[in-house]
Amino acid sequence: MRGLGALLLSHNCLSELPEALGALPALTFLTVTHNRLQTLPPALGALSTLQRLDLSQNLLDTLPPEIGGLGSLLELNLASNRLQSLPASLAGLRSLRLLVLHSNLLASVPADLARLPLLTRLDLRDNQLRDLPPELLDAPFVRLQGNPLGEASPDAPSSPVAALIPEMPRLFLTSDLDSFPVTPQGCSVTLACGVRLQFPAGATATPITIRYRLLLPEPGLVPLGPHDALLSHVLELQPHGVAFQQDVGLWLLFTPPQARRCREVVVRTRNDNSWGDLETYLEEEAPQRLWAHCQVPHFSWFLVVSRPVSNACLVPPEGTLLCSSGHPGVKVIFPPGATEEPRRVSMQVVRMAGRELQALLGEPEAAVSPLLCLSQSGPPSFLQPVTVQLPLPSGITGLSLDRSRLHLLYWAPPAATWDDITAQVVLELTHLYARFQVTHFSWYWLWYTTKNCVGGLARKAWERLRLHRVNLIALQRRRDPEQVLLQCLPRNKVDATLRRLLERYRGPEPSDTVEMFEGEEFFAAFERGIDVDADRPDCVEGRICFVFYSHLKNVKEVSFYRGAVPVRVPEEAEAARQRKGADALWMATLPIKLPRLRGSEGPRRGAGLSLAPLNLGDAETGFLTQSNLLSVAGRLGLDWPAVALHLGVSYREVQRIRHEFRDDLDEQIRHMLFSWAERQAGQPGAVGLLVQALEQSDRQDVAEEVRAVLELGRRKYQDSIRRMGLAPKDPALPGSSAPQPPEPAQA
Repeated sequence: MRGLGALLLSHNCLSELPEALGALPALTFLTVTHNRLQTLPPALGALSTLQRLDLSQNLLDTLPPEIGGLGSLLELNLASNRLQSLPASLAGLRSLRLLVLHSNLLASVPADLARLPLLTRLDLRDNQLRDLPPELLDAPFVRLQGNPLGEASPDAPSSPVAALIPEMPRLFLTSDLDSFPVTPQGCSVTLACGVRLQFPAGATATPITIRYRLLLPEPGLVPLGPHDALLSHVLELQPHGVAFQQDVGLWLLFTPPQARRCREVVVRTRNDNSWGDLETYLEEEAPQRLWAHCQVPHFSWFLVVSRPVSNACLVPPEGTLLCSSGHPGVKVIFPPGATEEPRRVSMQVVRMAGRELQALLGEPEAAVSPLLCLSQSGPPSFLQPVTVQLPLPSGITGLSLDRSRLHLLYWAPPAATWDDITAQVVLELTHLYARFQVTHFSWYWLWYTTKNCVGGLARKAWERLRLHRVNLIALQRRRDPEQVLLQCLPRNKVDATLRRLLERYRGPEPSDTVEMFEGEEFFAAFERGIDVDADRPDCVEGRICFVFYSHLKNVKEVSFYRGAVPVRVPEEAEAARQRKGADALWMATLPIKLPRLRGSEGPRRGAGLSLAPLNLGDAETGFLTQSNLLSVAGRLGLDWPAVALHLGVSYREVQRIRHEFRDDLDEQIRHMLFSWAERQAGQPGAVGLLVQALEQSDRQDVAEEVRAVLELGRRKYQDSIRRMGLAPKDPALPGSSAPQPPEPAQA
């Protein structure tokens, strides 16, 4: 396979790799995580085009010197192995940017690693490093937590056997299991939902059973800020609150965020009735397969969110300076005496595109600064004023601006309004920045506009920051067009998704662009011309599918509406369909072409009854002739589906009849009634069931007509019995009689 570009071998039981691996000249991505590799073939160093190599979660204790020949390697992950040393040839990886070596047994590392020109992160956490070269100890890109730096070396083990570390048990849970045991030995666990956990040895002092479940992200459960985006389901791990003696590793799969500039991905968890963010590391196992990795001291709820980059610091009584890493011009200066006790302060900054603002205001020269959010722990106010620096709006300088057009806006949740506080503070302007002093924190925003009432405009602009443009698609599976796939996609991912699904699905063009806020829910409903057989949706091979029956040339529509799925979808959809004027709930409508059902081909009109003539009923409850049934059918009209359902006809059967005779209402009614009557042949009480169904369908008039027919038949039957001399001396009249077919009565 000389053209192979990516090779994924994770989660197997491989104990070695073949030498032939080095004969793949086009290979750029190789992952062999969660296997049992103890050694690597020297031929691995021949992969001159390899850019990413992930060998984490194995049993490697050494690396071949040939690994230094991977001249194109950008990322090397060797985490969670048994490495005790590293070859000096690693210094030859001149293209390397990321080197992950955490959770090994390293006692030393080559000092030459500090001289790799492009290296931006060297992860040496949780090793046995007691000493480190000064070049690495002072490097800002090195992570060293969990190492016994500076501690004295313990006595050497008396024998090599004592140095051996037992292999950590590995568990792979299937979807029917929701719990697993953990012993003091520790274990590595992969859940059916894709979550990975690693319990180090000694994490628990006694055996414990861990339970888990994956929850849908309900609004009451998910704590999101105004500019946060949810990227995963909610994972619950139990028992809650049980503290581990060592932190447990947790890996969560998440969906890549739409925007990454000035944003970060973090794992959020609940602790002591409040939600907080954990220190999170991102790991990419394959394209579009991202993991959020963190260490957790105890179990609770966990989810992955994307948020604006957050900077935080601990403010001591002596004062400090807090700067934004994403926007260098944003600073907060804390003077001495601003607080008596140390308090934690965090900062988030959000940008807004100038074109969107100008389109919103209809003003070409309007501009805004980045939106600044400041929060703190402790008392709400500071003892001394705190200085905040914001960059002036884009295109505006302190030498040319018109101060009458400059507005400083303030917003404090949960209020829904932005207040103009320009007259309440002293704005100090430089060439590029505006500085002002405050005593408590919230949201601050600089605006430059000719508008006078800026608060309402700022609220609209703030909502626009949370707005996403999406498209809706409805696609049909080519092999089974009755299966319809409904999706909501970000605008920039529609074309790629359609190309990927083209071989399996077909359908209309995507909807026009729809604007939705972060976290907004929507549901799909179906226009009047299409009916869905959904007593409950059927799950076919893991896919939710519906069976559709069309009425007009097999082309109908799927409509999408804002909001959560209503309890009673048909009524909600009908109300939206009958809208007058603009409807805020309605988002988009897409046509779909439905297949003709098997057996529905061929002429149906004028075909007449498909069933043989019959008499409905029995001797005790009475009979209705074919002509009587035709008379009943002629009077049912549009109420026939209700009568059919009360007769016990399935909803699917009603829909099938509607489809097969979609242009002939009379044929629909006759086919339903005679199909039901044929199934009732020889069954007692059939006529009484028909009368009851008519009454339950509010067709008392037809029910009375049937009773009159039955009474007339009862009298004729008794008269014929008397004429034949078969009547008893004291005939006991039955409670209800029925018409006998004309031929037997005349006999």
